[in-house]
Amino acid sequence: RHPAASMAKKVQVSKEAKARAAAGSSKGKKKKWAKAKARDKLNNAVLFEKGVHEKLLKDIPTSKLITPAVVSERLKIRVSLARRAISTLVEKGLIKPVVVHSSMSIYTRATAVEE
Repeated sequence: RHPAASMAKKVQVSKEAKARAAAGSSKGKKKKWAKAKARDKLNNAVLFEKGVHEKLLKDIPTSKLITPAVVSERLKIRVSLARRAISTLVEKGLIKPVVVHSSMSIYTRATAVEE
């Protein structure tokens, strides 16, 4: 006997059967989009209240990194208001600019001894 004759013949599968098997497999399922996470609405203050203004004058000049975003996050005020607040602190000499660029301004606390 020839060895190839004893092996079972591979059954020919139709294209339709292959398509059905592919559709039924786990890989064949259509990918779903991940649901976007809903962000909480920021309800930041538009004007300064007395307590917030005092906190600005007390806390912000002592921090190392001062940016409009940091001030806005800490005091829960709008970034436009934070920018104005920072400019007033610079005028008073409480903080000093490190980098002032149109899109990003970075400030630091004013040290007692100016270099």
